[in-house]
Amino acid sequence: MSEPMRVQFWGAVGTVTGSRTIVEVDDRRVLVDCGLFQGYKQLRLRNRAPFPVPPSSIDAVVLTHAHLDHTGYLPALVRDGFHGPVFCTPGTAELLGLLLPDSGYLLEEEARFAQRKNYSKHEKPTPLYTVADAERALESLVPRPFDTEIDLSAGHGRADLTARFVAAGHILGAAQARLTHLGRTVHFSGDLGRDDDALMRAPTALEPAELVIAESTYGDRLHPDANPEDELGEVVARVTKRGGVVIIPAFAVGRAQALLLHLARLRRRGAIGAVPIFLNSPMAVDATALYRAHPEEHRIDERDYAEMYELATMVSSVDDSKLLNLRGGPMIIISASGMLTGGRVLHHIAAYGDDPRNAILLTGYQAPGTRGGTLAAGADELRIFGRDMPIRAEVVQLQSMSAHADADGIMRWLAPATTAGSRIVLNHGEPGSADALRLRIERELGATAIVAEQGQQFDV
Repeated sequence: MSEPMRVQFWGAVGTVTGSRTIVEVDDRRVLVDCGLFQGYKQLRLRNRAPFPVPPSSIDAVVLTHAHLDHTGYLPALVRDGFHGPVFCTPGTAELLGLLLPDSGYLLEEEARFAQRKNYSKHEKPTPLYTVADAERALESLVPRPFDTEIDLSAGHGRADLTARFVAAGHILGAAQARLTHLGRTVHFSGDLGRDDDALMRAPTALEPAELVIAESTYGDRLHPDANPEDELGEVVARVTKRGGVVIIPAFAVGRAQALLLHLARLRRRGAIGAVPIFLNSPMAVDATALYRAHPEEHRIDERDYAEMYELATMVSSVDDSKLLNLRGGPMIIISASGMLTGGRVLHHIAAYGDDPRNAILLTGYQAPGTRGGTLAAGADELRIFGRDMPIRAEVVQLQSMSAHADADGIMRWLAPATTAGSRIVLNHGEPGSADALRLRIERELGATAIVAEQGQQFDV
């Protein structure tokens, strides 16, 4: 009898970041996702800890999508000895060409700034990795299209361990990943998109598998019935009417494009006036062009594209970014990062966050421990660049703009391929959301559902 597939969790358990799962078969070892831990300090410190297995012992990496909580540790893994292929979809590979070097740059900048302003506890702060590390990691990427079998056994003299990417919605290139060995399959949901997403197409239906690993980010809640476009328009109209600045922290990939799409449609139907809109994220500008190259994955038509590009002033240079902080309202600034963990948006918050005429508009999930999570919880100050800065601006969170499936969406995705004998392991969720989803699966689908724990192993 052949050896089982051993699935072990080393991230995204009890939290929504740091996705890292190791799958072992015989003498082969595959890492599914290689993410950064974000949020609370005790989570971020895991990024500095030695990887659970020697990076050189990993044969291949399989990435579900490009967001840094699934890919952002890859430069450190390659630097520390991993030398195998990194399989991903073409869209993910193209986005990583933007995201990973940018991440390295921001980490270097953060270390330099901390040393210059003397707010680090370390005499000489060092980045987790550098731009050069990120660029080396990009050389390992091996793009593979959706619905194509990928051999994960290269160099082992047998081809009985394979992977296949299935569309997940969520963002460009996002995939579910199916790993199969001798007829037994482990199915990773990755980050599931929404059936009704304005930007991305719905995720592909789940096929039967011996073990399903499902995300649970919104496992304890439902998205509001409100139209996200109308909600966005109401906030923009209200704040700009009083002369305020609307600051919208947004992930450069996915959220920035969805915001441009909604704002362009609002402008088209006269729901918002001709208020200046600035997209202050060079990476978001480049990512928007990549979406245009993959029309099969999303719902944007050429008219929408044209209006999205005409709508906003694209800000690239640092000097132009700084000028926005002197301009004043009314205006809209869309800038990374989406959970206020870094990026240019922090300078805009520092410039405009203490004025009650302005607004900070949070447009999706804000992980606990991030500045975005702190604001969403009602804080009236944020620690930025080593200083506690007052927040008197209006803070609005639009849950309706999330790019993740909610609890009902995950259940709809699970139901057709789930039986009483199915095993479902939940990851990528805070404890409350993961356990709520576990209860629903057991009660409504009659399947065995388990919330994963750090280091826990399952045999298939």
